[in-house]
Amino acid sequence: MDLSLPLAFTIGLFSTLHCVGMCGGIMGALSYGLAEGIRSRTPRFMAFLLAYSGGRIASYALAGALMGSVGTELLDLLGPGQGHRWLQWMAALFLVLIGLHLAGWLPRLAQVERIGVPLWRRLEPLGRRLMPVNSLPRALAYGLVWGWLPCGLVYTMLLTAASRSGSLQGALYMLAFGLGTVPAVVATGFLAGRLYRFARMPYLREAVGGIIILIGLLTLWFPELLDLAGTTT
Repeated sequence: MDLSLPLAFTIGLFSTLHCVGMCGGIMGALSYGLAEGIRSRTPRFMAFLLAYSGGRIASYALAGALMGSVGTELLDLLGPGQGHRWLQWMAALFLVLIGLHLAGWLPRLAQVERIGVPLWRRLEPLGRRLMPVNSLPRALAYGLVWGWLPCGLVYTMLLTAASRSGSLQGALYMLAFGLGTVPAVVATGFLAGRLYRFARMPYLREAVGGIIILIGLLTLWFPELLDLAGTTT
């Protein structure tokens, strides 16, 4: 049974601490940047926050599709049997790395973010042109740009998405991960960044990171948890 999508969603939920620390300031600023008439009406305010996240998740899914295609090429290069096993091991390894990073035991993983800096320098001006955000289409468009903000956790998940060996599978994997991040990011928008202190609690970070590491190790012992859609052994 393929449990990779529920696992990706779970990692998104557990990445709450990282999301609040990484995106809490951005979401707080975007929330305060909305007109008072929008912020004072909860349903409309929620619609804007969800539009931001919808665009962000759409960018994750697009990047996941690209990485899934890369995984397909790797599978063809390594062969169905051996390639399937290598991609499973790679996915499990990156899950462990994510857990170490969330726990604060592997801070150097943040250096992966440098990979996306050149692209972000080109996209960031597009985000500035969308300000002020005064309509739902603009909020969605800003979210599409925001989705490419350099983030070590997202990049590591994208490397894991390559193990899906298919553009559709990679897109669905990152979609599931992105949906898991929505509660934390939207809540941060409502609370205007006040979750930041909570996200800095070291014991909580270590507990969450330890859970992700355990999931990664379990996928090594029970590789069917990350069974690669569309492949055979």
